[in-house]
Amino acid sequence: MNTTIERIVPAPPARVWELWTTSDGIAQWWAPEGFRTDVSTLDLRPDCELVYTMTAVAPAQVAFMEQNGMPLATESRKRFTEVDEPSRLAYRSLIDFVPDHEAYEQLTVVDLEPADGGTRVVMTMEPLHDQVWTERLVAGRANELDNLVALVAGK
Repeated sequence: MNTTIERIVPAPPARVWELWTTSDGIAQWWAPEGFRTDVSTLDLRPDCELVYTMTAVAPAQVAFMEQNGMPLATESRKRFTEVDEPSRLAYRSLIDFVPDHEAYEQLTVVDLEPADGGTRVVMTMEPLHDQVWTERLVAGRANELDNLVALVAGK
């Protein structure tokens, strides 16, 4: 069953679209606190991809990653399935980081709608292979949206 989360972002849809679909925009809000996102490929067309590396940069996050035998940087890939500026973006994320599990793709659809106070962002996600990993995905995506709201709100 798909999961949906939503937020009101205090900016017009064109601004939210720009932050979601440009290397500079993604670098400002995509990563959780203590991490940095560097975009290496961004071809915003269906069947093209976004490739980025997320790197632990804050001392606490670096220490956590090292203590748990995890790499400080990981590369991620998303393949766009729909690009409808400025209202819909859909992509399949390559899930290739689950121990003892074959790689697969997971679909996320992002809808942007004008709303009182800005843009209503609705993110709909296919589940991952089990409940625990799905909960991790949803928590990560909720964190991304919270970061986007905070960035636009100037917090």
